[in-house]
Amino acid sequence: MTLDEIQHLNKNDCPKFSVFAKNQIPMPGNKKHLDDILNREITVVDFRIRKSNKRDGTECLQMQFLLGDEVCVAFTGSSVLINQIQDAKDNIPFSGTVVKIDRYYSFS
Repeated sequence: MTLDEIQHLNKNDCPKFSVFAKNQIPMPGNKKHLDDILNREITVVDFRIRKSNKRDGTECLQMQFLLGDEVCVAFTGSSVLINQIQDAKDNIPFSGTVVKIDRYYSFS
């Protein structure tokens, strides 16, 4: 931008970063491990799926949820949970329970 354009810039017309870069802002909430919430009802309010930092070529689910009145987040590479939450994205927020079946996590 030129100096003239900058001086005549209407700040009210500028979009807020938080509106267009939602995926760049951390989800607020207390971090929980999946084992801490097993067999407890949660209310899923938001999620993101990104490339995993732990394993190349895999995805990581970041899930924001309510546990009682507490806002929490959990991270997992569980492909079952990733598939289930993608299928349920049109129903968010939803209530459910994370269970462990053998070595796999699942919503029930």
